[in-house]
Amino acid sequence: MAAALRVTTRNARFQQWAALLTNRTKRQRSGEFLVQGVRPITLAVEHGWPVRALLYDADRPLSRWARDLLGRVPATPVAMAADLLRELGEKDDAPPELIAVVALPADDLDRIPVHSDLIVVVFDRPTSPGNVGTLVRSADALGAAGVIVTGHAADVYDPKAVRASTGSVFAVPTVRVPGPAPVLDWVARIRASGVPLRVVGTDEHGTRDIAAVDLRQPTLLLVGNETAGLSAAWREAADELVRIPMYGAASSLNAATAGSIALYESVRQRRAR
Repeated sequence: MAAALRVTTRNARFQQWAALLTNRTKRQRSGEFLVQGVRPITLAVEHGWPVRALLYDADRPLSRWARDLLGRVPATPVAMAADLLRELGEKDDAPPELIAVVALPADDLDRIPVHSDLIVVVFDRPTSPGNVGTLVRSADALGAAGVIVTGHAADVYDPKAVRASTGSVFAVPTVRVPGPAPVLDWVARIRASGVPLRVVGTDEHGTRDIAAVDLRQPTLLLVGNETAGLSAAWREAADELVRIPMYGAASSLNAATAGSIALYESVRQRRAR
């Protein structure tokens, strides 16, 4: 392990990292974000994401896991005072053992691999980082090739989103785009390459139940904003709008839950095939 930096006061370097917790603009300008938790940090390293710094408690004996990462990951080791590490870890009790400062990837749709069984989720203007992370986690569990977050939305790299994904954001390409247009251009290129990608939107007023729609072919699955649902542009772009039938008193489903159910239905149909 290289010689560690020591941070024991709220100096400029600490303040820069602290801003990454809440300030999306500063995350974007610095090109980095904070990763908290054993599983997310482990997955970031396993999937080859560039780690710029590893922050650890200067006065705490480290586990084998932490010592291993500090010994083999080409990142700046930073020995930090416990109260400062606790603040960056957003914990009220004991500070976390390790926090990683990880480089942001490019928001490039070509990060998503295209193949004949393609299924990709679009989350349109989500407002909750927790919902973003939860849907990314479901996409990972259910075999989606990628997640696209469109419009003015909660940030994929907000610590709350990364935690909710339990690290799946490092395993599933997750791309932010300003609106439908770049995604539809990408869809057109995929179709021109010979992959018959269909665009299917989930909507409580959809024309058919989701189980009645063929989701075995390559699919771009649209999930709308938690309050307003899909935008008019996405409704117009969809080849079909489908609904998830509900039988109780609830009038709607949580957006991430609806997306997870739709993903599972696609997997169910493909396994049956």
